[in-house]
Amino acid sequence: MKLLLDTCTFLWLAADDPQVSPTARDACRNPANEVYLSALSAWEIAIKHRLGRLPLPEPPPRYVASRRTWLGLEPLDFDAAAATHDALLPPLHRDPFDRGLVSQAILLGLSIVTPDPAIARYPAPILW
Repeated sequence: MKLLLDTCTFLWLAADDPQVSPTARDACRNPANEVYLSALSAWEIAIKHRLGRLPLPEPPPRYVASRRTWLGLEPLDFDAAAATHDALLPPLHRDPFDRGLVSQAILLGLSIVTPDPAIARYPAPILW
């Protein structure tokens, strides 16, 4: 299975937070699955940290890189195809980062690991 982490899911996994469902945690830890962290999530983390809305134990570049390695995640670049795919999505969710993740999931055949019910309204598979 190919999985794309929502930003909140990445942060919770990185903190070993019990908010992650057992199903999602097991799927992300299963070595048979390919689990990706989008550059969009790294950007969202950096922005929220800079605005003081996301405290981290170290600067975002080090935090994201070290936790991605520790969790065994593959990096996923955000490209023009995913960026422009946003224009094809219905206006079900206002968060541009989440809409970008939805576009990536649709275009690349990934399931999004998220508890967000607004993301679940899009035609991308959800795992939680």
